[in-house]
Amino acid sequence: MGEQRESSSLFTNSKPISNGERSDTSTLVANEQQHLTQTHEFKPGWSFYLVLAGVTTTFGSSLPVGFNIGVVNSPAGIIKTFCNESFVSRYDLPLNKTWLNVLWSSIVSIFIVGGCTGSILGSFFADKFGRKQATIITNLLSIAGAILFLFCRAANSVEMLIVGRLLVGLAGGLTTSIVPMYLTELSPPRLSGAMGVACPIGVNAGVLVGQVMGLDVILGGANDWPYLLSVYALLVIISLPILFILPESPKYLFVVKRNEAAAVRELSRLRGENPSVLTEDLELLREEVQAEASSSGERWGMWRVLREPKLRLPLLLTCTMQAGQQTSGINAVFYYSQTIFEQAGLSARQAQLATVGCGAVNVCTALAMPPLLPRAGRRAPLLASAAAAAALLAALALALANIDAVSWMPYVCIAAVLSYVLVYGFGLGPIPYFIASELFEVPPRAGGMAWGSLSNWAGNFLVGMSFPSLRDAAGAASFLVFSALTAALFCFQRFYFPETKGKTPTQVAELCSRGLKSRPLSGRPGGHI
Repeated sequence: MGEQRESSSLFTNSKPISNGERSDTSTLVANEQQHLTQTHEFKPGWSFYLVLAGVTTTFGSSLPVGFNIGVVNSPAGIIKTFCNESFVSRYDLPLNKTWLNVLWSSIVSIFIVGGCTGSILGSFFADKFGRKQATIITNLLSIAGAILFLFCRAANSVEMLIVGRLLVGLAGGLTTSIVPMYLTELSPPRLSGAMGVACPIGVNAGVLVGQVMGLDVILGGANDWPYLLSVYALLVIISLPILFILPESPKYLFVVKRNEAAAVRELSRLRGENPSVLTEDLELLREEVQAEASSSGERWGMWRVLREPKLRLPLLLTCTMQAGQQTSGINAVFYYSQTIFEQAGLSARQAQLATVGCGAVNVCTALAMPPLLPRAGRRAPLLASAAAAAALLAALALALANIDAVSWMPYVCIAAVLSYVLVYGFGLGPIPYFIASELFEVPPRAGGMAWGSLSNWAGNFLVGMSFPSLRDAAGAASFLVFSALTAALFCFQRFYFPETKGKTPTQVAELCSRGLKSRPLSGRPGGHI
């Protein structure tokens, strides 16, 4: 409207206009009208910096997380030998089988302890340093861990190995808490789902890369394990300089830091457009500022998010989804898959390659999600994935219990494993990673993401610690436990999880504002069950 008033003053406050001046004025008015039309029609989409941010964080931040999850299985026996020899040479203390297993369990589980710690710190880091700077810090931690891995054998130090695992776990927890939030805040609303799955794509790809690199023909040799554990650092080192040139989250600058000028500048650079045409983005930012202004000035940390009644349902949805991703038994299925393939008649080498094939299926389904989510939404893929996963886990348990009953039963087990990995990748795998960024408004988002990430790592820890004992006690029936937990997740999400596609976080928050008394599926705020 201001531009229209300025153009009309050319006619009301001037002397008579000559033909040449009239022509110039008509051109000016036409240009302004064209500019207004472009402003009205502009819809933010894929831009250079948006794509660059997705690619850089996927390969440089998320992939190392998955790599460090999956890489330790192949060289486990070789690293145990190193640990025993180190204790003998340094402390003259040979380790028996029991203590060696305790030490190895500590090396494996310290990664998850670091992940939980990183998740707790994620909220503080994201709000204190900003989304981009916090991501840079996580990359530096990953590089530090890789350096310890690379030199721990030369230093004959088990302690360096343990500290390295702690550092990469800390970086992993920070990554899963911060990177999905950063990417979804950079993206326009219609692309938030596509950008949100970039982190799980990287994690899944990292697990696969770790499995492939661990093959004996690559870096699975007896003397190669320090290089195997640290090779991921090459991607981190390449991506780190690119992170410095990426824009900071405009939402963080506008809503959290209240630096409107910096937010508009970064938004303009991100979208590749003049600020005057970014009306849709700026309106969404102002809407979130108004929502924040209605609350007190207290900082939105994890504890305040937990205490806020209006956030109870979004927090439950996020945490159950994140924990349920792990308690669906995906890691147990991967762990047991090689045994299943060997029972089906495959050689040890063929079974290892088949397990790598499961990882490849997991990555391929994740790659299919960016074009799928904008069309299918979030609710339908998640519910279908959870229901199918629960059924397939029950089928796998029954097939394993009767694996020797008929000759073709091992092939049923193989089909169940591959089908489970497939359906997991179309919902349970990617959606929990970013859903908190669509359920929470900007101020409490960091706390909500941190709680979700902590739930994910806690579920990972629970499964990792309990599954070996559960498998020994219950055998094939252990997968019925995972099936029941996944079915319970399906039921809860079916009653309370609203479709977030096409809605702003403010609209979703209003739908869920009454906690378990909300009726978010009705689309009406404040309803009752």
